[in-house]
Amino acid sequence: MDTTPFELDMAPHGSLAVERVVNGPIQTNTYFVISGDEAVIIDPAWEGEELARRFTARHPDVRPVAFVCTHGHADHTGGLAGLRRVLGEKIPFMISADDVETAATHPASLREMWGIATDQPPAPDRLLAEGDVVAFGDVRLQVIATPGHTPGGIVLFAATETGNVAFCGDTLFSGSHGRTDLPGGDETTIMHSLAHMFRLLPPDTLCLVGHNDNTTVSAELENNVFVRRALSMGY
Repeated sequence: MDTTPFELDMAPHGSLAVERVVNGPIQTNTYFVISGDEAVIIDPAWEGEELARRFTARHPDVRPVAFVCTHGHADHTGGLAGLRRVLGEKIPFMISADDVETAATHPASLREMWGIATDQPPAPDRLLAEGDVVAFGDVRLQVIATPGHTPGGIVLFAATETGNVAFCGDTLFSGSHGRTDLPGGDETTIMHSLAHMFRLLPPDTLCLVGHNDNTTVSAELENNVFVRRALSMGY
């Protein structure tokens, strides 16, 4: 389990610390997002109990207030049950209303397709939609609906005067986008989502993605043929 910490100066909303933990057999990026003494954990993949121990060891004075998943695939939800066992059963789990079914059914699909077992996620406590806000510490994460990889994919965006960050899940990758050949995926829909999010996000936005290396909006506007096509074709 690799841990990559980095700091973002997010004044005037305060200092937003983001720690990336790469974990599980599909090398998912889980993010510990910290503002003051509160944190949100985004996309907890496998090894939920180990993720919880890692979090409390590195951040003993920080209280997790929510678990948020960018979509319902098991490589982004599989650590939820373990996190709750260690950190607290009452910490709310949030996901798009349109991905509740995906979250409930994908663990079995992953086991059948790939032979990979993961814990069944709990039922969500809050259902998210376009324009909703997840607030903690001095930070407000704005929900942008980005279906296509799954029916209920979302991006979480925080904007400040000195920096912008977006947690993109599997909607966007460096030079590409999330696959659309899995159940619930749709190529036309994800092209609409790429156009939608790139019309909203400032060019200097740091894009923290679900797998592999992070990128920026400006880099993808220049180099990502799917983003350029989505914008030029009027999706």
